[in-house]
Amino acid sequence: MHLLTKATTATAVLLAIPGVQGNLNQLAKAAGKLYFGSATDNSELSDSAYVNVLKNKDEFGQITPGNTQKWQYTEPSNGVFDYTQGDVITNFAEANGQILRCHNLVWHNQLPSWVSSGSWTAAQLTDVINAHIASEVGHYKGQCYAWDVVNEALNDDGTFRADVFYNVLGTSYLPIAFKAAAAADPDARLYYNDYNIEYSGAKATAALNIVKTIQAAGAPIHGVGFQGHFIVGGTPSQTDLTNVLNSFVALDVDVAYTELDVRFSSLPANAAGYAQQANDYGAVVGACLAVSRCVGITVWDFDDKYSWIPSTFSGQGEACLYWQNLTAKPAYYKVQSLLAAAATATSSVSSSTAISTIKTTSTPTTTLVTTISKTTVTSSTTKTITTAAAPTKTAAHWDQCGGNGWTGPTVCASPYTCKKQNDWYSQCL
Repeated sequence: MHLLTKATTATAVLLAIPGVQGNLNQLAKAAGKLYFGSATDNSELSDSAYVNVLKNKDEFGQITPGNTQKWQYTEPSNGVFDYTQGDVITNFAEANGQILRCHNLVWHNQLPSWVSSGSWTAAQLTDVINAHIASEVGHYKGQCYAWDVVNEALNDDGTFRADVFYNVLGTSYLPIAFKAAAAADPDARLYYNDYNIEYSGAKATAALNIVKTIQAAGAPIHGVGFQGHFIVGGTPSQTDLTNVLNSFVALDVDVAYTELDVRFSSLPANAAGYAQQANDYGAVVGACLAVSRCVGITVWDFDDKYSWIPSTFSGQGEACLYWQNLTAKPAYYKVQSLLAAAATATSSVSSSTAISTIKTTSTPTTTLVTTISKTTVTSSTTKTITTAAAPTKTAAHWDQCGGNGWTGPTVCASPYTCKKQNDWYSQCL
């Protein structure tokens, strides 16, 4: 046996988990990601049962305001700014120690009519954009890890959306917005955010060109957000998703899934449908885990009660990780399992590195510091590691060990026990 003292964030997090009822953010961080998070909205914060889940930063370490940082709320009249409702969400995140992804600054939708219907010259609209961003980003300076600076600039065929910004300024409004955001908060990570760019095609290619356009204009862009609004059975494969993420990373930007949900196109769903939904969520999470510069995953609210889907797509829904009664779906356990497996692998690599270091140095303690983007976390713990090989054909801690259709190991490595989570998923705990 080797007695090892180390400061790897991943292992410290894993040792802190008393059992798995949630802890998606803990597991994501242990797997090397910055966060696993959720969007929320103001009205939802009056639901105490919902809030008790949302405020747990071990489960959701990042918050996105779903609506109340959008232009119609923050500047309803020209030069009249109101951050009251947006502050409710940002204060919630701050109070609970959660990272804030701020959303959004320039978008064709939810614009006050004075912007969308104005008769602008190029110079006038440039001033309007600059003033709006300077005020809003300035107001939240230091609070937002990232901003969705421009949202959904493209049609599905890859052409630019004919909104007030493009009609007056052409593509120049993109670098104008990014430069203004950088000036207002130089430390914020600045993202272009869109849907249906998760898989290869004309729209993804156009989004790549947006990144190049912004970069060519000398404006900073740090990331691209893939909204990830998918349909059960229609989600791209993990390989396809990974390849597209990597095509953006090749342009030296971070990537993230920013609004993830996977909806049923018809209801009610059956067991096979829930299993497929779990696999679809798994493909997305697996893709993010496979790409080091995929910094995190945000679900577009975590339970069906507050999903945007039913009011937008009639007859569709059940898109989230939790049912309305705040119990977890098979998709939840699939996500949890993938994150846990990645976290365990990360921990094993760190442990092997530390053990090797101990063997080759006279100093019995090795301190390792994990730095993720802007955040540096250090932690210290002691763990006894045995070099004995694990039994063959057994499932490791956190791994799946049963469920409908499961053909893998059903016995857990000692001292863990296979515990049923639902009919489709059992896990070694």
